[in-house]
Amino acid sequence: MIIDNIKNMKMGWFIGDFDPSVYKTKEFEVGYKEHIAGEQYGHHYHSKIKEINFLIEGTMFIHNKELNAGDIFILEPFEIADPEFITNCKIICIKIPGIVGDKINI
Repeated sequence: MIIDNIKNMKMGWFIGDFDPSVYKTKEFEVGYKEHIAGEQYGHHYHSKIKEINFLIEGTMFIHNKELNAGDIFILEPFEIADPEFITNCKIICIKIPGIVGDKINI
């Protein structure tokens, strides 16, 4: 059995081809992200990665659509992520495949 803590991970990422990681793989990445209300999160996209996000808690806008706790949204390669965090948000993010450095900031 492996036991670790999210506090030991880098920026909430705990599965993927990076260190530290509780499970090392190039197939996908999994991270737990917390964002505060009003946080300025840079717009970006990925050129090869599909990003699947599960909004666990909070309210946010992305692509001018309001999302609330329980919503799941998927961003395809080259689709711009433009999040606006209305309340504090908690998100599980899965990236397929796991390619470190595929984030393009705009």
